[in-house]
Amino acid sequence: MSRGASKAAQRSGNGRARSAYERVYAVVHRVPPGRIATYGQVARVAGLGDHARMVGYALAALPSGTAVPWHRVINAQGTVSERRSGDTLSQRMRLEREGVAFDARGRISLATFGWRPRGSRRRSTG
Repeated sequence: MSRGASKAAQRSGNGRARSAYERVYAVVHRVPPGRIATYGQVARVAGLGDHARMVGYALAALPSGTAVPWHRVINAQGTVSERRSGDTLSQRMRLEREGVAFDARGRISLATFGWRPRGSRRRSTG
């Protein structure tokens, strides 16, 4: 079970389906340092369809000091989303420490730094 799973889910061990938040945390744990994923991408990989906002809610629910690398999730425009606390600088600083570069407009190149999970299907171009 992932480190982001609740203690109750870790104890149960009964094979029941994990909660949506636990699936989000498991996917975010797979994003390696120096790579980023979008909220929508995490939702799709976690089996949540187009529910990108649920990913945001799950990440917002994390306690401070969590082991889940929440800072590797950004919006589809390649920018850091505003936090209720207003703290977007710490996310940017964490990403820069991992080698992720921002352009002059504060955007990250998804083509350069985007995470490509193993086993994800690539669309054929014909």
